[in-house]
Amino acid sequence: MRRSRLIFDVFQIASVALLFLYLFSRRGPWDAQRDLGMALILIGLLGIAIARFQLGGSFSIVPQARQLVTHGLYSRIRNPIYFFGTILFAGLIIFLHRPILWILFVVMVILQIIRARREAQVLEAAFGDAYREYRRKTWF
Repeated sequence: MRRSRLIFDVFQIASVALLFLYLFSRRGPWDAQRDLGMALILIGLLGIAIARFQLGGSFSIVPQARQLVTHGLYSRIRNPIYFFGTILFAGLIIFLHRPILWILFVVMVILQIIRARREAQVLEAAFGDAYREYRRKTWF
């Protein structure tokens, strides 16, 4: 389990490095739209990194109920990785000046909502009233 998480983490770090290499190698002027897009990308990446750190050993690719994490970002948002991933993707679309990608954005949001609901079912089954109380106090 630990090795697969390490491989996943290395893959994510490499993906972020390749994303920045691609973004900074793009031609064209750095206008307000690109600035806004880059700001959203950075906010999204920072939020994801903080959420992953706060999730600790409870992080998994498939829904699992290891521990109910309710501190840090998780004290306000039940799914901060999805939330900040959405911000990152919106920033990417804005940065790239590709409005057609908003269609993919809508599909991604729908898929994230479906996944979040599946995770909620797993957590509710494992933690019962504690999860229901947590869900009542948090957003998404």
